[in-house]
Amino acid sequence: MTASALAPEAQALERPRVLVAEKIGDSGIDLLKEHFDVDVGIGLSREELTQRIGDYDGILIRSATKLDAELLSKAGRLRAVGRAGVGVDNVDVPAATKRGIVVANAPQSNVITAAEHTMALLLALARNIPQAHASLIGGAWERSKFSGVELDGKTLGILGFGRIGQLVAQRARGFGMRVMAFDPYVATERFRELGVEQASSSDEVYAAADFLTLHLPKTPETEGWLDAEALAKCKDGVRVLNVARGPLVVEDDLKAALDSGKVAGAALDVFSSEPATEHPLFGYPNVIVTPHLGASTAEATDRAGYQAAEQVIAALTGGVVTSAVNVPAIPSEDMEVLGPFVPLCRSLGRIAVALAEGSSVDRVQTEFLGRISERDTRLLSIEVLLGVLQGHTEEEVNEVNA
Repeated sequence: MTASALAPEAQALERPRVLVAEKIGDSGIDLLKEHFDVDVGIGLSREELTQRIGDYDGILIRSATKLDAELLSKAGRLRAVGRAGVGVDNVDVPAATKRGIVVANAPQSNVITAAEHTMALLLALARNIPQAHASLIGGAWERSKFSGVELDGKTLGILGFGRIGQLVAQRARGFGMRVMAFDPYVATERFRELGVEQASSSDEVYAAADFLTLHLPKTPETEGWLDAEALAKCKDGVRVLNVARGPLVVEDDLKAALDSGKVAGAALDVFSSEPATEHPLFGYPNVIVTPHLGASTAEATDRAGYQAAEQVIAALTGGVVTSAVNVPAIPSEDMEVLGPFVPLCRSLGRIAVALAEGSSVDRVQTEFLGRISERDTRLLSIEVLLGVLQGHTEEEVNEVNA
């Protein structure tokens, strides 16, 4: 008899079960084992995963496992998905949310690794390192052919000034580069702290950049961001880097810009369709490519697994999931202040329902005063709503679907 077939009373007594479906570091697995019964099932086929997923309360994945709506419909007891990495393109987040499943990632795990890979490609692009290497081991000694350009004094344009973009900026400034970035969601003060020029638009970045690097998330708004129109606004001879998401760049438009000489070179770690073993740009002498290595270091893999494990533990033990993508993600500095108020707010919601004495509750409004009002209080509002709804709806309610 499978765990999912057990009576509710028996399920309540047994330890939660977690499936580790892709390879992570031992530290993450060991952490999970302190709290749950853990099965490691790396390389499961979709059919095998479909048969087994209903037995688990949590699952930990990387990028290869696709958790779509059909598969999630088989996960009757699943309450948490931990993504050991940043992107959650391989998870149907709306479907998970509808089922009350927390989806959490590890957004801090690969930021250093991705920033360092960006810098590696930036230097390789400036100095033609892969091309010179291939030439030399092929028996040629072509010093003049692979003469490059200095980074010192050049302008690096950054689109997307989140964690990775900021780390790239710090490192680029160490090479003497002028750095300009555009991100309307980052405070002006942060630009000043890092000595980075804040652009008022992406067009301003295009006009100034000698090197242009993308560090945007993949959303419907950012897909195809760097297209023919954007490239036409760039300086002649710009060099383009993408270590973020493949669909940010319209690859046919980049190819045309390389053909015309508008773009002097490109370094790509990601592609619109992966794995990409064939590509129109692979034969270009001024294009450097790597097979999505931005997050591929031993340190990043260990961090991602451990951080994802922490989130799964929080989700399954009633803790606060700080990096959930379908629950408000609260900065750690805010959680230090707000944490003690989480159970209080849920209790206040229950009290409010009791005071309503059976009357219909059509609307819940929360107001926060004092020091907590200066923090991100969305989670506290959800906890109040959770207290109002729990026990009064046909469906089980949690922080995700409340």
